[in-house]
Amino acid sequence: TMRSLQVMRDRGYLCEVVEHWNPHARVRKDLFGFIDILCLSDSEVLGLQTTTKTNMPARIKKICNHEHFAPVLRAGIKLVVHGWRKDKTGKWVVDEFVF
Repeated sequence: TMRSLQVMRDRGYLCEVVEHWNPHARVRKDLFGFIDILCLSDSEVLGLQTTTKTNMPARIKKICNHEHFAPVLRAGIKLVVHGWRKDKTGKWVVDEFVF
């Protein structure tokens, strides 16, 4: 989450983490079931899910099958998945999937 926050802030977005921990149920709760970070610019609202590169396909499938997927897109919220991995030098790099 912190790496994705930095990337989006470097791109000029105003960002806020909207995922929260429910200590009673001991689960993480994402906004609308799949948004970890909400990002705003002058021209768009972007919902971001962040994960590992290897977990990206599962997250994309989860988002597409979620009951709130279509309403969120209809509201004009752009959805992006960040998949983090280390390159050959050990540096963290991000791959993006945009809906």
